[in-house]
Amino acid sequence: MALSNEYIKQKLQATFGEDVYGFEEPYGMLTFETKPELNLKLMRFLFDEPALGFQFLTDLTAVHYPAYQGRELAVVYHLHNLVENCRIRFKVFVPIVKPDVFSATKIFEAANWLEREAYDFYGVNFVGHPNLIRIQNVDEMDYFPLRKEYPLEDQTRIDKDDEMFGRGGTFDFGNRHPDGSPMTIPAAEKAE
Repeated sequence: MALSNEYIKQKLQATFGEDVYGFEEPYGMLTFETKPELNLKLMRFLFDEPALGFQFLTDLTAVHYPAYQGRELAVVYHLHNLVENCRIRFKVFVPIVKPDVFSATKIFEAANWLEREAYDFYGVNFVGHPNLIRIQNVDEMDYFPLRKEYPLEDQTRIDKDDEMFGRGGTFDFGNRHPDGSPMTIPAAEKAE
């Protein structure tokens, strides 16, 4: 039987109940959220469950959402079942003041480098990682360059507009309502 998004969703809900939520299918890829403390249990289930078999970590990255108060950093996992050629994505959101997520290096060896990169650029602290140090930026950096915490251009220039780079203004790439107020994620209430 070929894996379907509906079947995967049913298996996840049967095992984790309301701890998996926010199911969507952008471009046909099943996407959902879970609580940060469950990321390893969920990955282990997806890896070990014979009917699912997601045993390849395609990617692990982070995203900074400054408008999502208390959930500013998202760690995004892309998993692949090579036999069925099926991909899924799941996310865990953590506050920027305590960006702790359990390391997946004991399940996927590829997570070692990917977690170091997410730490280096976003400041996500992967608890249990064997060597969480900067991998691409210099050790002297006291900030995380892919966080949206500073202007991209010289503020004295009048020919550049942060609005065009996803910061501020009216275009905030889906993070603002038409009246300018920050948008919240509907699942934010469930995660607390």
